[in-house]
Amino acid sequence: MEKNNFRRSFGAGLAILGAVVILFACVAFLSDGKPTLGLDVSRGEAAAPFIVGLIFFGAGINLINNS
Repeated sequence: MEKNNFRRSFGAGLAILGAVVILFACVAFLSDGKPTLGLDVSRGEAAAPFIVGLIFFGAGINLINNS
């Protein structure tokens, strides 16, 4: 039982982290070259955090569903 609780909490953490990174990527994409949270991210560079956020979010949801 302890193992499933750890998996669910770790999955929830990954899903939340993924959602935050996806939101950051969306804001950086729409900022039109202005610094976002102190980082200068161009439109092309905003794709990398979006993909990483999708991976984290998907892994978190998968951990929650499989436990």
